[in-house]
Amino acid sequence: MRRITIRVLAGLAAAGMLTLTGCGTQPAATADGEPAATAGRTITAERLARLTRPHEETGMTLLEGPLLDERGRLLVVDVTAPAGEPKVIRVDVERGRGTPFHTDDRGAYTSAQFSPHDGRIYLTDYAHGEIVSLAPGGGDRRVFFTGEVDGAPMNPDDLAFDREGHLYVSDSRGLTEGTAEGRLVRIDRNGEKATVLAEDLAAPNGISFDEEYRGLWFSELTENRVSYLRLDAQGEAASRHTAIRVDGGIAQTDSIAVDAEGNLYQGLHGRPAMAVYDRHGARLATVEVPARHKGLESATNVAITPGGTRAYMTVSGPAGGYVYTFDALGQGIRQSNGG
Repeated sequence: MRRITIRVLAGLAAAGMLTLTGCGTQPAATADGEPAATAGRTITAERLARLTRPHEETGMTLLEGPLLDERGRLLVVDVTAPAGEPKVIRVDVERGRGTPFHTDDRGAYTSAQFSPHDGRIYLTDYAHGEIVSLAPGGGDRRVFFTGEVDGAPMNPDDLAFDREGHLYVSDSRGLTEGTAEGRLVRIDRNGEKATVLAEDLAAPNGISFDEEYRGLWFSELTENRVSYLRLDAQGEAASRHTAIRVDGGIAQTDSIAVDAEGNLYQGLHGRPAMAVYDRHGARLATVEVPARHKGLESATNVAITPGGTRAYMTVSGPAGGYVYTFDALGQGIRQSNGG
């Protein structure tokens, strides 16, 4: 992939940094002395590991798609890694060390997720319009889906699985042109049928089921908004509405994760921070990296330990690609582990 293409991809794939006003370190109090929600709460994340430096070939690095396996080991993708360098990295979260997990000479991967159907790791290749899968231990790369959907090629960014293993993908078509041509696409678990659930979207990026699998939260990068798509019993679109408007300033909305309480963790591109909302759209907290940590420009996504609250956030910039940790507001579930 040429350098300019990778740069454009990074601006697209890393979507979302949300600038929030009125932040303090302590929650406000109500008239009766009880804490008022947690509207002013700031959570400071701690640095766990530096995994990458900017690549000479692409001029940058961009970590995404954090994913925990059954043994608690973390996987992350490096969107801009050139051929031959690790495109998927395994992280020992106890030691804070990364080791190569997968590389190839083609993919520009923007997300990762385990399938509940076959247990394989699925990766979205934004640059080539493909979804590929790997064996749980790495290797055995297979192209799961490629080609046009309703007469147009895809730029798949993030993905989510339903309980049966069908895929729901954010297709960021139109990003580089600045046109609202994006879509949400459902692909059956055999890769044989693709259906457009929503279209004319402004560079959709983050996508996640809610905690009860009733619908999908998705973000639009160039509109800085999060919408909710309710699904029917067949997994088709039933209704759609704008749920949260993000005042991002120079930052834009990236990937989304959802915890067991239904809280949304909205990744940010343009600021190394993450905004946390409840299911009703109230902002609960902002996750920040320490101000003294310079050279960081995005916090793209997060994985929360299944059944626990330890969270792993991917953070990148000219200083390199890092993993930071913090305590999430709710326990981790499938919707907060990859995608």
